[in-house]
Order: sequence, then structure tokens, then C-alpha cells
Amino acid sequence: MKTLNGNNIKIVLIVLIIGFSSCKSSKAIISSGVASSKLSAKQVIKEHSKNDVNFKTLQAKAKIDITQGEKKQGATFNLRIKKDEVIWLSAPLGLARMMITPKKVQFYNKTDNTYFDGDYALLSDFVGFELDFLKVQNILMGQAIYDLKTQTHEVDIQDNSYVLQPTKQDVLLELFYLMNASHFKLNSLQMAQQVKRRILQVDYKSYQDIDKNVIPKEIKVIAVEDTDEALIDMEIKSVSLNGDVRFPFRIPSGYKEIELK
Repeated sequence: MKTLNGNNIKIVLIVLIIGFSSCKSSKAIISSGVASSKLSAKQVIKEHSKNDVNFKTLQAKAKIDITQGEKKQGATFNLRIKKDEVIWLSAPLGLARMMITPKKVQFYNKTDNTYFDGDYALLSDFVGFELDFLKVQNILMGQAIYDLKTQTHEVDIQDNSYVLQPTKQDVLLELFYLMNASHFKLNSLQMAQQVKRRILQVDYKSYQDIDKNVIPKEIKVIAVEDTDEALIDMEIKSVSLNGDVRFPFRIPSGYKEIELK
């Protein structure tokens, strides 16, 4: 992964993609279901769709640890989401902020006076598939990134997870969903772009029950590009749903634009 400045913005963007979600007064979910070979792919997809999270706004504190090689860094960020409209992330004291909407990806860093203001081409190029706001939001919520009803799938069982994959895999991008046998949310999202030697794996380590919503609690991300690898661990704290939220964001004047190649 190419370094853009002191902080690798691509990794920061992946953190945003994979995301955060939780809620206060949460109850941990203990998976007790047993995967059944009697369920068809259509039935698994139906159960997965039923557990999509329903909320208007979300705000939380997210502790994020990023490891690249021998370097490890971590911080706690403020996260705010307005469903289908805005995802906003802010470092302590507002030293760095990111905001994405259905049209834009924006970021600025006060520690080195730089900013990025562009579209989803950067994120799409990195993960190896066409990305948009709804795909980002789905990953945050532990949901499939594509509408599973638009193509046929086949299902298998592996380690008590339902392994769902398109009947016809894209020759440029292999895609697998591992779904939980208890609540049918994702246990893992796995994508591989062999030509460019890219792998993105998102493991949902635990979930929680919030007002009958099944929401990710701990997430681990493995992102590989050629010989470079980044590991991302996230822990979510102090989360609330459906409150009033603001999304302050203004790129300071005089900052240098980050040009990505």
C-alpha cells in the first residue's frame, strides 16, 4: 500500500469502509445455532436480509488499532452516521476529519496541513471492485455488499457458517460471504483480486443485540496488496442510536491537496 503522508490515508479509508457500529446498553450475542444442510441459498439470503439494521442516526467512540509491518498505531475516534446520507469520522481535538456522502469522499489532516477531496475512485481502486456509499454502509452493518437477490448463489457449510458465493464468480474478483448460523449476519466477508494480488478480509468477531437489532461489536480487517499487509482491530464504545447529530466539516484554507496516483 502506497504511503501518501505520515498517516496512510488508504488504510484510514479502509477503516472507514469496514467500519463501526454498536449501541449503549448492548447485550452480547452468543452464537448457538447449528448450520443446516437443508437450507437452500435462497433461504439463507432471506434470513440475512431480515436482519438488516434499522436506524436513523448513530454516534459512537471507536478505538482503532492499525498494524503495518512492525509499526502499530492506535487512537479513539468519534463516529457519526446518518443512514443513507453521511458517514463522519473525527480524531481527538478535530486534528483529522473524514466525511463521505453518496457523492464525495473528503479528508483533512491538521498535523501536516493536507486534504483530499474526491470521489469513490480511490476506494474502488484499492478494494478492487466498484464501491459506493451503500456498499460502505452495508459493510459497516455486517451486511452483504451486493443485492443478493439479483443473481443466483450457491451455499455450502464450513466451520458452522453458511458459505455463500455467486454461482458464476467474476473472473477478476472472487467473493465469499460466511454467514452466522444463529443470526445470519456476516461472520466474514472475503474478496480476492488475483490479478493485482489484492485480498480484503473482514472478520466480524462478535455481535450484540440492541433493541432487537443484531449489530457488529468487534471487527478485524486484513488488507493485502502485493507484499504489503495491514491489520485493523476495532473496539466500539459509548454508542447511541437515533439521537440528534451534527457533521461539522470544512477544509481549512491554505492546505495542500493530496494527489493519489
